[in-house]
Amino acid sequence: MTATQPYPLMTRLGLAALASLGAACAPVQPTPPSAARTAPALATREAAPTATACPKELAAVARCLAGQDSAGAYYLIAIPQQWNKVLVMHAHGGPTLGAPKAERAVEDLERWSIMVRAGYAWAGSTFRQGGVEVRAAAEDTERLRQIFVQHVAQPQRTILHGQSWGAGVAAKGAEMFQRTADGKRPYDAVLLTSGVLAGGTRSYDFRTDLRVVYQYLCGNHPRPTEVAYPLNTGLPHDAAMTQGDLQARLNECLGLNKPAAERTPEQQRKVQTIVEVIRIPASSIQGHMNWATFHMRDVVHHRTGGASPFGNRGVVYKGSADDAALNAGVLRYRADPKAVARFAEDTDPTGRIPVPVLTVKGVDDPTAFVELDAQFKATMEQGGSGARLVQTFTRHNGHSYLSDPTYPTLMTALLRWVDEGAKPTPEGIAQQCPANEAAFGKGCAFLPAYVPAPLASRVYERERP
Repeated sequence: MTATQPYPLMTRLGLAALASLGAACAPVQPTPPSAARTAPALATREAAPTATACPKELAAVARCLAGQDSAGAYYLIAIPQQWNKVLVMHAHGGPTLGAPKAERAVEDLERWSIMVRAGYAWAGSTFRQGGVEVRAAAEDTERLRQIFVQHVAQPQRTILHGQSWGAGVAAKGAEMFQRTADGKRPYDAVLLTSGVLAGGTRSYDFRTDLRVVYQYLCGNHPRPTEVAYPLNTGLPHDAAMTQGDLQARLNECLGLNKPAAERTPEQQRKVQTIVEVIRIPASSIQGHMNWATFHMRDVVHHRTGGASPFGNRGVVYKGSADDAALNAGVLRYRADPKAVARFAEDTDPTGRIPVPVLTVKGVDDPTAFVELDAQFKATMEQGGSGARLVQTFTRHNGHSYLSDPTYPTLMTALLRWVDEGAKPTPEGIAQQCPANEAAFGKGCAFLPAYVPAPLASRVYERERP
């Protein structure tokens, strides 16, 4: 879910052919076969990666390899000259829609070059397909890990890193792949950054709310002259609407392309209603509406058999100038039980992760609410892995990237937990971060005492199948 926040302009590089836990960790709870399995043996048809140019920032300190796996996913690998023998397997956010492009892996490496500059090898897959399919993305990440081990090197430690929507991929991957064929752990620990961690059946509820409240206020998505469709399906499967078309409608009704002072009073009233009722900043309305339109269509028409797992039955909206009129006027939808079950199987974490998990989230993240982390903590505790989770929070208000010193600090704490059994604390991590500012620049902003409120304090409760 990086929602649809655009990446900065990236350099397009030519790509060639294209264990054990520390003593402090709690014992592993039994895991149902449906949730975990041995990592499959590497297919013999997996070709070795080939040398390619590294991004400019890394050209002097690393070598890079690239390729396309047997499932169709492109990937990129970077190994620093002064490698500390730790591999970071990266699961990217988004997800993007459409066919995978090699450039996506380049963009991810450029964004996460801090890992390589800090001495870690890095490997990232574009995933075999676009769209919201978590298990497939986890499989692609594991396939790339096996390619690295067979064709590049044997790391001493492997950390599974998930960012944004990719944090859900990493959490699911850690549940799915708990042992290799020779009985070892494929991943020694998990780092989840700015994560969408409540699973698909809860993380996206507010976007259904956004669609119905927006339509109540604006009535142009769809327009009265267009064929009506259930808003909880995103779009009809054959609709030709583009992101540009949607942006034009949002600007027409809300004036999002203008400073607040230049909007009409009616536009600003509607923007403020959405901000107060949906509890999102005005700056993120566009991104969330993109997801509630195009990604929701992907889920319904490609993942859950045409039925929607999203609903708003029972929601009582609050914060408008006339809540009674709002609640009487918004369209209501019931989530399809089979679609919910199917979506949950693919996207919802179970909390059964057998290795240390460290998370970080900016408390003002406008895309992946901090309250999602409260839900993830409850899930980990229910799954028997609560003792293997440490959550940290920062003052940052961004989503896609927090700061350079943040991530090496977390990696050091996580590896010490794995190697020495020294479970980190938010206070200790906050104290350790400033030491990394000399090498990586300013940016430490940990809030060791912060505890997120329950998800229900941010996203309305509703009837569920």
